[in-house]
Amino acid sequence: MTRPLNTWLVSATLAFLVALLFALSVYLGRGGELLADKFRTMSEIDRDLAWLVLTEVRLPRAVLGLLVGATLGLTGAGLQGLLRNPLAEPGLIGASGGAALGAVLVFYFGAAVGSVMFVPIGGILGALAALATLYLLAGRNPSIVTIILAGVAISAFTGALTSLALNLSPSPYAALEIVFWMLGSLTDRSMAQVWFVIPFMCAGWLLVASTARALDALSLGEDTAATLGFSRRSVTLRAIAGTGLAVGAAVSVTGVIGFVGLVVPHLMRSLVGPRPASLLLPSALAGAALVLAADLLVRIPVNGPEPKLGVVTALIGAPFFLWLILKTRKEAQ
Repeated sequence: MTRPLNTWLVSATLAFLVALLFALSVYLGRGGELLADKFRTMSEIDRDLAWLVLTEVRLPRAVLGLLVGATLGLTGAGLQGLLRNPLAEPGLIGASGGAALGAVLVFYFGAAVGSVMFVPIGGILGALAALATLYLLAGRNPSIVTIILAGVAISAFTGALTSLALNLSPSPYAALEIVFWMLGSLTDRSMAQVWFVIPFMCAGWLLVASTARALDALSLGEDTAATLGFSRRSVTLRAIAGTGLAVGAAVSVTGVIGFVGLVVPHLMRSLVGPRPASLLLPSALAGAALVLAADLLVRIPVNGPEPKLGVVTALIGAPFFLWLILKTRKEAQ
């Protein structure tokens, strides 16, 4: 077994990679074309137009890639530490399904035509409703198994309602819009949407980060954690609420981007070791790097429609997920 690397060294390296990918996300166009010269030419003709394109077209995409990736990586590491299950991921508690359903209902009833802000608002309300339902189903002091079962039930129910909305969609154009949104993408988002979801994401990050020491204690067993002064109920509520807020906000504005929260913590665990607290920051940075890199990949085709980001992350994550299942089964034998 290799010795884990220093957490801060890994985090610093990942931060540099994220900064590089962020710059590329802003200045790289379709087919890998660098846009720096075009921005310079546009600025010489009309400085205001160049600034508008930069801040309302290019920058929101890069910022959302960073925020959403960090959210999925951080919450994935937090949930795996809380549930002590390497197959845990942010969608497990139903927040992703609730946010997707809330946004889909906005499309279904035609409210998205009124304002681009209605979609993230619907997604946030859907995520909060899913969290409230999880709390009601699991009870005041839920066990880990109860949380998982309640989350699976909520995910299945919201998925069924989303499919029903597609089935009863008033027009094929509305159904197509819903499907495209659910595939996950960072394109055509505005800074207004970014500013709207940032407070929810930051609140979620702080809640998950506040459980770091408690997650280390829980990895030694619930009795040991209790003797060290950590309440399992408090830790569970903070981790679940933080994950729901942050992931719900992410899904509400980008659609469903899967597998990042599952894949990233495993990659980081091989570098910094299994201690949950040491995984949180590297996983957040690696998640941001993965989403930004995947968003650069979707720009490679010069002609035709741009592949959806959620499709690319699924193509990356699904084989890893299958390998992880086979590895877990082999270790259990």
